[in-house]
Amino acid sequence: MRAYTDWFKDSKWGVFTHYLTSPNTTAEDWNRMVDNFQVEKLAAQLGEVKAKYYFITIGQNSGHYCSPNATYDKYVGIQPSKCSTRDLVSDLYEVLSLKGIKLMVYLPSGAPSEDKVAVRKLNWRWGYRNKWPNGGTERRKERLVEFQLKWEAIIREWSRRWGRKVSGWWIDGCYFADEMYRHPDPPNFQSFASALKAGNSDAIVAFNPGVQNPVISLTEFEDYTAGEISNTLPTNGVEPCVIPLNRWVNGAQYHILTFLGGCWCQGMPRFTDDLPPAYTRYVNSWDGIVTWDVPITKEGLIPELFFRQLMVLGSTLR
Repeated sequence: MRAYTDWFKDSKWGVFTHYLTSPNTTAEDWNRMVDNFQVEKLAAQLGEVKAKYYFITIGQNSGHYCSPNATYDKYVGIQPSKCSTRDLVSDLYEVLSLKGIKLMVYLPSGAPSEDKVAVRKLNWRWGYRNKWPNGGTERRKERLVEFQLKWEAIIREWSRRWGRKVSGWWIDGCYFADEMYRHPDPPNFQSFASALKAGNSDAIVAFNPGVQNPVISLTEFEDYTAGEISNTLPTNGVEPCVIPLNRWVNGAQYHILTFLGGCWCQGMPRFTDDLPPAYTRYVNSWDGIVTWDVPITKEGLIPELFFRQLMVLGSTLR
């Protein structure tokens, strides 16, 4: 059991946003977009809804990241860099910490799939499946050691720069755990977690295996469950509901992540105002935590309809 997740449990719920752009965005446009992110206004919104932690994506599949990273630039070699010159993560910490809101970050476990240069330079291959003429597939047993060592080095730079500014990591796309991470020697889950915690040994980490119901813990080296949930919440009283049994899942803090909109980072609210507080309270009753994903504007603000729903959530639960 991991007592250093107590602060997370006591937070009860938090907010997640996917701050992303398309692969066709130029480095200049990306920097302009990141520079225009209004950290003070977002912090004010999060404070008003009484969120105790906030997740932001460092980047995802486009190859654009909202923080500089010299190690990434050295390996990938794209100029001008697709990593922003502004360190948005550090700037967010400065305003969120004043309100007692902890900052957490999201990163995929693989290279940005829509950036062919980065995929090649980082020695990344996705899926590990050979397709056969009869339509079947066979998973190749690839460990991708070269990629993993590079990715850990990239992560280590971010983690050491941010230090205790970042309280946790949510790592997406750990779909091939047996091939890539379940090994006694590094690179493995242990070395991956060590890279994430290089700047803050108390940072909590989760590795996402994809949508799983019931929620599972992927490895002993994660501190809380990634808990990705898509359309299994009870919107009409008939669909199956994700039910926690207790605080711990094989030693990891029980946590789920799902979206308030029609899908991740988009759409209109899919629930009536009373469902998110009721479901969050239910998960909290088992000492679990719920993180709610909402859309975010290019300027870094939560749209009004979702802000209002978070206000109901916060006023009900706090």
